[in-house]
Amino acid sequence: MAGEISSTARAPRGRGPRAEARVRAIFRSLHDCMIRKGYVKTTLADIAEGAGMSASHLLYYFGGKDDILEQYFARVAVRFLRRLEEISQQAPRAQVDLLAEWWFGETSGSRDEIGFMLECFGTAVHDEVLRVTKADFDARCKAYLRALFERCERRDGAAAEDLAEIAYALMIGLRSAVYFDEDVPLERARELFRATLRRLCGFTA
Repeated sequence: MAGEISSTARAPRGRGPRAEARVRAIFRSLHDCMIRKGYVKTTLADIAEGAGMSASHLLYYFGGKDDILEQYFARVAVRFLRRLEEISQQAPRAQVDLLAEWWFGETSGSRDEIGFMLECFGTAVHDEVLRVTKADFDARCKAYLRALFERCERRDGAAAEDLAEIAYALMIGLRSAVYFDEDVPLERARELFRATLRRLCGFTA
């Protein structure tokens, strides 16, 4: 599932441990800048400063700000899919609990991290590379959910692919609600997601 995610982003220039460490520092700086001031207001100079290098040095590794985000999002997507693959090895009931705890946990479900996710999704509307990566990411997440529902003994006769669409919309929608709606704290979103997914799977308890 996690393999090479479809993306037209090119690999960063430079090879070896030193170059990879600098690339990670650039990614981390972009991430922090986006959380602090948003993608639109983040400049290449901001990212370079946070990574401890000059803008001209940064441009040795990347073609510009958009290039950094495109490649960083692709890496984040792969890490996410690897975690889904690990969860998929468990029994369906355990998967529901693990998915709820992970997606709405204190770390990945924090306001800052949700804001970062929403920034990436919003930027993908007008960025062809990000759009391709996100479309593939969405398809793989739904494939995971479809496989989960296929393992469940559902009583409603609904198609697994239809339930996957509903479950994925719930995942993304509740994450957005946590960010924008003060009446939907993280804990409530987690329990709403867990309870709904259990019902969709046909679990009675």
